[in-house]
Amino acid sequence: MASKRARELRQSSTDAERRLWKALRARQLGGYKFRRQQSIGPFIADFVCVPHKFIIELDGSQHAESAYDEARTAWLQEHGWRVLRFWNNDVLLNTEGVVEAIQKELGTEPTLTRPQADARGHPLPPAGEG
Repeated sequence: MASKRARELRQSSTDAERRLWKALRARQLGGYKFRRQQSIGPFIADFVCVPHKFIIELDGSQHAESAYDEARTAWLQEHGWRVLRFWNNDVLLNTEGVVEAIQKELGTEPTLTRPQADARGHPLPPAGEG
């Protein structure tokens, strides 16, 4: 049931979601793999980087001071997820600034490491080479 709803949400993305997805898809943002409209427990998150338990939520004006969103965020955080929220207008009017904020947040995670192998399992060259 949740996967059907997630599929519907992907097919009816907002302008802000489509714009941010262009920056996140295909590991374009620092090599991080994001999924969109991903089921997590009883919720569906807008954008998720599963290995790093990182969620990006885009909100329209209907979410202003939403008790539901606060409870949802609290549940996600209790289950180990980091949640970063942006207003749709921020994404539409300042996409670059939003992407920079996401990069900064991801860069602060102490467990992030550089991949040690490419997709075929070959070792990567040391930084600055290749």
